[in-house]
Amino acid sequence: MLRLAIRVRREQAELVLAELLELAPGGVEELERDGLIEYALYGAPGELPALPDLKAAAGGALVDVSTEEIADDLAERWRDFHRPLVLDGRLTVRPPWEAPRGTPIDLVIDPGRAFGTGAHASTRLCLELMLELSPHGGFLDLGCGSAVLAIAAARLGWAPVTALDNEAAAVDAARANARANRVTVDVRRLDLRTEPVPVAPTIAANLLAPLLLSWAPQVPAGARRVIASGLLVPEADRIAAAFADVGLVEVARRRRGEWAALMLARRGAGLDVDRVLPLRPGG
Repeated sequence: MLRLAIRVRREQAELVLAELLELAPGGVEELERDGLIEYALYGAPGELPALPDLKAAAGGALVDVSTEEIADDLAERWRDFHRPLVLDGRLTVRPPWEAPRGTPIDLVIDPGRAFGTGAHASTRLCLELMLELSPHGGFLDLGCGSAVLAIAAARLGWAPVTALDNEAAAVDAARANARANRVTVDVRRLDLRTEPVPVAPTIAANLLAPLLLSWAPQVPAGARRVIASGLLVPEADRIAAAFADVGLVEVARRRRGEWAALMLARRGAGLDVDRVLPLRPGG
């Protein structure tokens, strides 16, 4: 079997992923390497997309392309990569092949080949911040992937819950995971760059910094709390300033490794918006 990897610049990675999933609808593996995003496809010789097509999909974001032969035990090694996430003794996010960990909330998420089970730092930080909130009203998971945040929100008590993503593969995975966890989530496909985002009192936006910056001026007035994640630590101040310009003030910041997440709220939204909490490393 072959592993075909394409490395691209982080700021353009989501746009490249959209193009790659047209060539590989079964999904791709996503990794971070040396400040770049690497997307990998697996298959026998002749099954993988042609190199010119991959390079065209990456466009100006392309850094390099590599191919290597891999052992035939890929499926087992891929499963080993996805481990359960247990937070605060309250919530577990695990793939279907892992046993429950005894927490009150147990989420079973099938990562597919293109999405994770919540262990990525940006998703974990969102979940940590969600656990600090009192669920009230609707919840929107913007850039939902496999819908970890949306499903967690539904189990924690938010309603109604909506999950949006631009990728058809993500929408399919999100719907399947919502059914598997027996929660009601309205999953839809939406292009954040061209379509308005529905109103919800609480929004989790686990997106890369360029998308957060472009969306900030368009945040619905009815959004009272926004969890912004998917950003690197040096980008956090700029993201916070962009949301402050539309009345959403930073009230908490969490960090795990090179990643950061912000809790933003409007005054009177039930959070202390007059005091910005210090950046706190994740545990």
